[in-house]
Amino acid sequence: MVACSSPDVTARAVQEEIRSKLRIRFQHIFEGMPKRGQSNLLVKVYTEVFITEGAGGQLNVEHEVWNMEADYIRTDTQEMPVKCNDILKLLPGREDSVRCVLTKGMAGIGKTVSVQKFILDWAEGKANKDISLIFPLPFRELNLMKERFSLLGLIQHYHPEMKGHESIDLNNRTVLFIFDGLDECRLPLDFQNNGSCYDVTESTSVDVLLTNLIKGNLLPSALIWITTRPAAANQIPPECIHRMTEVRGFKDQQKEEYFLKRFSDENLANRIISHVKSSRSLYIMCHIPVFCWISATVLETMLGKPGQKEIPKTLTEMYTHFLLIQTAIKNQKYEGDHSKNPKEIRQQDKEIIVNLGKLAFQQLQKNNLIFYEEDLKEAGIDVSKTTEYSGLCTEIFKEEFGLYEEKMYCFVHLTIQEYLAALSVHLLYTNNQENPLNLDTSESLNEDGSIKLSVVHRSAVDQALQSHTGHLDLFLRFLLGISLDSNQALLKGLLTQTESNSQSIKQTVRYIKNKISKSPSPERTINLFHCLNELDDHSLVEDIQSYLESNSLSEQKLSPDECSALAYVLLMSAEELKVLDLRMYNSTPAGYRRLLPVLKHSRKALLNLFTIQQDSGAAVL
Repeated sequence: MVACSSPDVTARAVQEEIRSKLRIRFQHIFEGMPKRGQSNLLVKVYTEVFITEGAGGQLNVEHEVWNMEADYIRTDTQEMPVKCNDILKLLPGREDSVRCVLTKGMAGIGKTVSVQKFILDWAEGKANKDISLIFPLPFRELNLMKERFSLLGLIQHYHPEMKGHESIDLNNRTVLFIFDGLDECRLPLDFQNNGSCYDVTESTSVDVLLTNLIKGNLLPSALIWITTRPAAANQIPPECIHRMTEVRGFKDQQKEEYFLKRFSDENLANRIISHVKSSRSLYIMCHIPVFCWISATVLETMLGKPGQKEIPKTLTEMYTHFLLIQTAIKNQKYEGDHSKNPKEIRQQDKEIIVNLGKLAFQQLQKNNLIFYEEDLKEAGIDVSKTTEYSGLCTEIFKEEFGLYEEKMYCFVHLTIQEYLAALSVHLLYTNNQENPLNLDTSESLNEDGSIKLSVVHRSAVDQALQSHTGHLDLFLRFLLGISLDSNQALLKGLLTQTESNSQSIKQTVRYIKNKISKSPSPERTINLFHCLNELDDHSLVEDIQSYLESNSLSEQKLSPDECSALAYVLLMSAEELKVLDLRMYNSTPAGYRRLLPVLKHSRKALLNLFTIQQDSGAAVL
């Protein structure tokens, strides 16, 4: 009957079919690893994330977590908030049209969940009723499409409801394509050299289809929404983007709302909130929704035990406990093992963790978050036994669309990948006396010819400082934190040797302090203070805190490294920084440059008359 109906009747019928399918697909949400029977209704657990208009006209080059930590102190008064369902709508007073929206945000900050909520609200008829059809096409799905398609064929491939209804004129309807996860794209997206395509029935490569759709050659009336991590945003030419938005994650109120929603035990929720507030680095990290889940997973287990004293206060401690808990969950789920001590790591667990660490390290070096079977094989993982890895690794099945059986893999979050990569490097050193960072160690060997741990640390520090994007910053924090005796004790089942690393740590601390005094990059220097925190060395910070508590702020001349310590203290302060008054501090131009990270994220600054030379030019203050 539908075939005999008018085009409008047919279009409405197809629209209802697509709404129904999307409603079923997106009404549930999984945190971490998808488990049968353990999903939640999105509407019950969804917590609105903070989304802002605009992105400042430039791409960030620092590590995403560093940007999040620095942005944490930035006030919101000058930023235009955007509701998730209004992402494609004009702001008041704007007359320019919006065709292509690029939404950036760090891994785990809430981009995909925002997309899910947008689609679900449309499918349920609650919002964006002016949109006729929505076609979600995640890049992780498109990576596997090697054959040639027409745009209409690609749509029908993922949305069979469109087959046989070629009479529906997509040019005369409001159609939205959502491309989630640009940072996961392995297609070249060659906007410059790809040929033009204007016909929705013309077959070509998926790459050519995407570039022409985004450029507006194909279906110029269609709306486009692309999400991405910041580092990949420049893959889309600026002239193709009509609106830039940024997902900034949870604000303080939303963090508490998340924990209170997640736990029916309000007392437990409040204890967890109290604990994360007691550690500034953990509380700021809870800006990331996925980190809230990681923290909740760990703290629910630990705070539920009477007399528990080993409550994690650093990132490395949190992720080490998370690893142990996830390993125990795997054993319970797949082996029915409820009796084992979660702190014990058995031989088969060790093999899994070692291989996952190898995968994490290999793919971190390539800056990949999504992996395929060939990536797993390269890391020595038997793809026929991937269920054994699912306590730590998220599996996303291709048959989610009902068309393929091929699987894709990713870690629960980028920080999990960075932690396991750091653990892999430490294990290669401890168990095999290797330095996988491949720097010359011939001049820094022990008397027996073995490599010193401080040399491995030095290699990691140097490589992190050399990175233009800071992509190794958090990896470095984890690598150093893992070497502490307290974390070594937790990981003893993985290590062939567990002797004290105190002497190597002292050497590493001296090396980091030396780098702080000489580093030309204020942002990299701030990360070195985070590294000292992971190594439980607070001497520079304590010195600057004593200085701040004194009444001689303008008398003592601060060295550049002391200014870096000052910047770190100001960024990590629990008090909102409304005004940065550089006239309070006595330093040199080199010292004032170390305060740039604070200056960039303060609403108001009172400055002396001097000029700060930056890599990108001169900033006259």
